[in-house]
Amino acid sequence: MDYGLTMFPTDYAMRPDDLARAAEERGFESLFFPEHTHIPASRRTPYPAGGELPPEYWHAHDPFVALAMAAAVTTRLKVATGICLVVERDPITLAKEVASLDYLSRGRVLFGIGGGWNAEEMENHGTVFATRWKLLRERVEAMKAIWQEEAAGYHGDLVRFDPIWSYPKPVQKPHPPILLGGHGEAALRRVVAYCDGWLPISFAAGDLQRQITDLHRIATEKGRDPGSISISVFWAPADRATIESYAKLGVDRVIFALPSEGREQLLPQLDRYAEVLR
Repeated sequence: MDYGLTMFPTDYAMRPDDLARAAEERGFESLFFPEHTHIPASRRTPYPAGGELPPEYWHAHDPFVALAMAAAVTTRLKVATGICLVVERDPITLAKEVASLDYLSRGRVLFGIGGGWNAEEMENHGTVFATRWKLLRERVEAMKAIWQEEAAGYHGDLVRFDPIWSYPKPVQKPHPPILLGGHGEAALRRVVAYCDGWLPISFAAGDLQRQITDLHRIATEKGRDPGSISISVFWAPADRATIESYAKLGVDRVIFALPSEGREQLLPQLDRYAEVLR
């Protein structure tokens, strides 16, 4: 099983390049950065975790800029979005960003994606909340075409463009692994339909064993090898017994969460997490 880290890379936290060096030195496999382009000052949508929305949600760097810095100062660490809000990004531009990062990092990208939760944030990007999952699938399918084809076109209901040339192509073939965040039957069916892995949040997934069983059942029903779908548990507790139970369930990766704090606060926590690896 592999071990990763996640943190909102904010303008007041440890720099992404410094964090990446420290993570690789301690033997972590991957570093995940989430994103929000902005947070509307007046919101209707409640924070899913309850209470007030933490400030890191509107202080985060662009994930691809931060991950490029992380990749530039490391050689083994995988650089990952967790998650990228595909529904808020142009698919042609996003395909270029992911491919460029994968090319320049020599094939170290994990592309974590999701549908998001903040309706007002999406509306500012012209995205309709009710159709965000349909839009996400079409954009993912369009990006796959761009990554794999010399002259790629796509004609869906929400995403449409005639054949284009776009380079570089990703180092990883056919493309970097696409990991989908979400929970429940609908999310699992999306994973099976057009993704390479499932990215559940530990405290939101409910009965993880049951959901993994359901994931494998759906894959089998759709004629897909369940072993072709990776499972990466986000915000995993740094508890040996829990992690051992994840391993027995077939979890491929656990990802520990870090607060958006400075170097002095984070390095001791990294060392504690590194003890779990050992």
